[in-house]
Amino acid sequence: MIKVENLTKKFGNFTAVDNVSFFVNKGEIFAFLGPNGAGKTTTIRMLTTLLKPTSGQVLINGSDPVRKKNDVRRSFGIVFQDPSLDDELTAQENMEFHGVLYNVPKDIRKKRIEELLKFVELWDRKSDFVKNFSGGMKRRLEVARGLVHHPKILFLDEPTLGLDPQTRSHIWSYIKNLNKEEGMTVFFTTHYIEEADKVTQKIAIIDHGKIIIQGTPEELKQQTKTTSLEEAFLTFTGKNIREEDVNPAERMRIRRRIFRH
Repeated sequence: MIKVENLTKKFGNFTAVDNVSFFVNKGEIFAFLGPNGAGKTTTIRMLTTLLKPTSGQVLINGSDPVRKKNDVRRSFGIVFQDPSLDDELTAQENMEFHGVLYNVPKDIRKKRIEELLKFVELWDRKSDFVKNFSGGMKRRLEVARGLVHHPKILFLDEPTLGLDPQTRSHIWSYIKNLNKEEGMTVFFTTHYIEEADKVTQKIAIIDHGKIIIQGTPEELKQQTKTTSLEEAFLTFTGKNIREEDVNPAERMRIRRRIFRH
C-alpha cells in the first residue's frame, strides 16, 4: 500500500530525510518512530503530497505523489499534528465541508457522517460549535473527518499529542476497530512509545534522517535484549534531547500550503 525507495529531502545544505526505504502492507498498522528532528514529519509530508522529494520514489496505493497528486490525495485521510478544524463551524459542518471537497455524493455523505460521528461518540454534539469542544473531542472529530471519503490509508501525525490517558485509549480503540472493520492501512507517528507497542504490527525507527531499524515490536525488543519498546527505542536512538526537524519558517510555509489545498 505504501512503497518508499531511496527517499531523500534536502533543505539547502541540510538533509532532513536521507535515502530511506520501507514498505507498508495493505491493512497493516505501521508506526514510524523517531526523536524530534529525526525526519518523521518531513517524510509524512512527502508521502501526502505536501513536499516534493529531492530524490527517490514513493508509491501510495500504486500512485506517485508527485505525478498523480489528486489520485494519491483521494486514497488517504490524514490527521495533522497541529489542529486543523474550523472552530467557527459545527462538528457536522466540518464533516460536510470535507465530504464536499472530496466529491462524496450527498446521499452517501449524509449516511457516512452520521455513521462516523456515532462511531466516535459525537453524534449528539453534531450541531455544537467546535470551539466549545474539549481537546479530546476535537481529536476524535479530526479522526472521523479524515475518514469521510473512505480512504484506503489513514496518516496520523502525533494523533494523541497532549491528550489524557483515557482519551488516548478511546482514540486508539476507534482506530483499531476501523482498521479491523474496513481493512484500512494506518501509518502513524507518536512519542508515546507504549502506544506503538500495543497497536502496531511493524515499526520503523528513523534518526538523523536515516532508518536505523525495522521490525515488529517483539523483534526490536529481542534484538536489544530489553523488556519494553521504549527501552529498545532508547537503545537505538540514545537519550539526548533533540530539536525539531523543520525550522519555524519552513513549518509556516508548509501550513500555508496545507490550507491552500
